[in-house]
Amino acid sequence: MINDKKEMAVMDERCEHFQQKLGQLNELRQAGINPYGSRFEPQSIQAVKDAFEEGKNAVIAGRIMAYRAHGKSIFVDLKDSSGKMQIYVQKNAVGDSQFEIFEKLAVGDIIGVEGQTFMTRMGEPTVKVDAFIVLSKSLLPLPEKWHGLKDVETRYRQRYVDLIVNDEVRDVFQSRSRIIREIRRFLDDKHFLEVETPMMQHLAGGATARPFETFHNALGIPLFLRIAPELYLKRLLVGGFERVYELNRNFRNEGISRRHNPEFTMLEVYQAYADYQVMMDLTEELISSLAQIVWGDTKRQMNDGNTLDFTRPWKRITLRDAVKDASGIDFMTVEDPVGEARNLKIDIPVTLTRDEVLCEVFEALVEPNLYQPTFITEYPASLCPLAKTLDTDPSLTARFELIVRGQEMANAYSELNDPLEQKIRFEKQLAASDEENKEMDEDFVRALEYGMPPAGGLGIGIDRLVMALTDSDSIRDVILFPQLKPESR
Repeated sequence: MINDKKEMAVMDERCEHFQQKLGQLNELRQAGINPYGSRFEPQSIQAVKDAFEEGKNAVIAGRIMAYRAHGKSIFVDLKDSSGKMQIYVQKNAVGDSQFEIFEKLAVGDIIGVEGQTFMTRMGEPTVKVDAFIVLSKSLLPLPEKWHGLKDVETRYRQRYVDLIVNDEVRDVFQSRSRIIREIRRFLDDKHFLEVETPMMQHLAGGATARPFETFHNALGIPLFLRIAPELYLKRLLVGGFERVYELNRNFRNEGISRRHNPEFTMLEVYQAYADYQVMMDLTEELISSLAQIVWGDTKRQMNDGNTLDFTRPWKRITLRDAVKDASGIDFMTVEDPVGEARNLKIDIPVTLTRDEVLCEVFEALVEPNLYQPTFITEYPASLCPLAKTLDTDPSLTARFELIVRGQEMANAYSELNDPLEQKIRFEKQLAASDEENKEMDEDFVRALEYGMPPAGGLGIGIDRLVMALTDSDSIRDVILFPQLKPESR
């Protein structure tokens, strides 16, 4: 229901505008004009402006963003994906009938024009129109102040309008596309092979998360949307591919927040004969190079006033030391880790293990305060069923998490390739799980039994990476169509 009087007034105005535009649409049709034209081959507006010379012929198309009528002449701002340019329609130039048709156009309509370039007295590059064609008549008004909408979800829900009127939003998604393109170039240059693995899987493995379930009618079996591609990618290491990566979509049936969307993009990279240290160096090199490409530098002042610095090398510290530095407590030696955590005002269940308490304290006290890129290393083995343990301390794993601006961006480890140990860990994980229909991935264990070379594996959250490189505050700002509640009517 609509309770806000101002919102009701906006809806009334929208309805009135719709009727007005519908009238213009009918008038165009009565004049023999197709208001939804067909093929048109324009130059890009930016290309015309870059090669601007007065008196040159120009053919451009775009959406009318401003419409200024002055008697027998009309000035219009036309916008395409590359930029915006002014056009000038003069009655004497196009003729009476065509001018009358142009008068039936309005902000939001899409047109194509052909004409001669000239420079106005104010120094504005302009196209004087000789001919035009109507390509799409819009029926709904563009918002005059899109940023002023009360409900920010409207921007996400109607992303198509957000992109029309908000150049900053368009810039973010153009940057996202460029980042993904450069990731591929970076890895291809290092002889990694891009692969694809199943999105629908018999077992939801490779990470701990609640999956989305579906059912395949022809096979008569339940399937899960993948929560991670890890186990399939490591099967490829067994098969002899030594460097593989996948830019993949994962699905986790969990909460939605500023940092989480149930459908998200990950980069996963696996390199045979490497370890987590190699993956750490690779991560540094990749993200630093992306910053240089996107920012033109490896550091940039962000909207929060801080300078984010991706200049190598980045800080590296163990999980235990990071927590000890922040709390003054070594949680691996104290008698009552839960009690110590509660003394720090961290509310945790009494049933947590020492290793789990260590991670809870890290997430509460340390992670939110790690602004600059920081590698947190040596996680407890009890919490990492797919990672190899350290030779120097079997209770710890050869693993790191990369924290940037207070959130995890990447996760990597030296991959466990001992099939007997992997099976034991899977069994312990299943025994500790309270999920129904739990099942071990026996085929993955079988693959390891054929022999997988030692390897380093890396996962980078693409959405969070784009958030950092575009200075975006919410994951929904970097996903074109984030998941939202159904629209109320």
